[in-house]
Amino acid sequence: MRPILLHEDRLFPVDEKTRSIARALYQSVRDLPIISPHGHTDPSWFAKDSNFGNATELLIKPDHYVFRMLYSQGVPLESLGIPRWDGGESETDPRKIWQLLADHYYLFAATPSRMWLDTVFHNVFGMTDMLCSDNAMEYYDHITTELAKPEYKPRALMDRFNIEVIATTEGALDSLPHHSAIKGTGWDKRVITTFRPDDVVDASREDFVANIGKLGEMTGEDSHSWAGYLNALRKRREVFRDHGATATDHGHPTAATADLALQDCQALFDRVLTGKSSAQDQELFRAQMLTELAGMSVEDGMVMQIHPGSFRNHNEALFKKFGRDKGHDIPMQTDYVKSLQPLLNKYGNDPRLNIILFTLDETVYARELAPLAGHYPSLKLGPAWWFHDSPEGMLRFRHQVTETAGFYNTVGFNDDTRAFLSIPARHDVARRIDCRFLAQLVVEHRVSESEAAELAVQLSYKLAKKAYKLG
Repeated sequence: MRPILLHEDRLFPVDEKTRSIARALYQSVRDLPIISPHGHTDPSWFAKDSNFGNATELLIKPDHYVFRMLYSQGVPLESLGIPRWDGGESETDPRKIWQLLADHYYLFAATPSRMWLDTVFHNVFGMTDMLCSDNAMEYYDHITTELAKPEYKPRALMDRFNIEVIATTEGALDSLPHHSAIKGTGWDKRVITTFRPDDVVDASREDFVANIGKLGEMTGEDSHSWAGYLNALRKRREVFRDHGATATDHGHPTAATADLALQDCQALFDRVLTGKSSAQDQELFRAQMLTELAGMSVEDGMVMQIHPGSFRNHNEALFKKFGRDKGHDIPMQTDYVKSLQPLLNKYGNDPRLNIILFTLDETVYARELAPLAGHYPSLKLGPAWWFHDSPEGMLRFRHQVTETAGFYNTVGFNDDTRAFLSIPARHDVARRIDCRFLAQLVVEHRVSESEAAELAVQLSYKLAKKAYKLG
């Protein structure tokens, strides 16, 4: 068996001088609290604070990075226990599912998933040999036994991981029962929600028309009139803010925005409410709604996160079988300069607006995103995201945006994950890479060591806390 490889100088530069500076910078920030301002962990974990069931339930089923890779190599999602929408059978034996991961663990060599999982196995559970076919059941039994202990309950792990605050993400129609359950306990200051209204904004969804009706029922507004619909959204935002939300999130296919006249908004809304609107109308409606929601952020102060550029559910056959978020989303080329201009013309100079932009299209870092964030006071850049949440992706991000946007027009790191136990590993990678980048600036005599030390703290902790208004 091979040992788990977690060298103390992993991800640092090769040359000794730069590596020693990176190492010193990292030592100064490695133990800072974790700010996790955007993610997809289950709020019921923190409300109920029950023990996790087993290794498979916690480490495989929530992690689409894992089953995406396995599926690409011919492993059916049914065999990984992923529930089917169409009622078909899926594997229910968690030990068999774990064995499948172990048998194919070699596939993850040099991927971020491998580094995250190895770190979890070693640092959280004390494993020293790399996962493989031969030790699969030893791994499964050890991890599952550990998960039954009090110190592995979600809240205890929050403390152990030094997570100061974690934000979950809920749709506009979510009644927030788990956030309500922790309200007033003190944990409501550490586990907060994020408002993601795609369920009532994206007219291409099969449930959009029904969701608009539910929105009206929840808020007592006439959600089928343009004014009533907007008022209903304002009311839902207020509920989310009352449950700790400081940010909204918008996962649109593109960054398109629009600024239509009032009568055109009502006419467009009427068309999408038929449930038979064209793709062009659906895109225009999403575009108008980004501008409307930016205006609401000006009103109530919520930070606006825009996550465009993903072709959602690209594999239609898998979508029909298993639904959303099963690893079949693909990055797309994305325009920001022309797309965002209507919104920025209306609100971009308003100091009350705070927008964090993300991308899956790395070609726009230097050409579009850095110049936009380097000019508009309302814009900041989110970190390398999803497919680019990797050592190489993080370095490309820093190299391409820093020269124009600087450091302070970025927002540090967020882990954007369902895989709770991987959060410290992900932040550790980000801290190592940022310290590597800063060390290079020091040896090139572009910043001093003392300035690099302050920047390391900003990138690891302070920028995220400020950008998401978590102070």
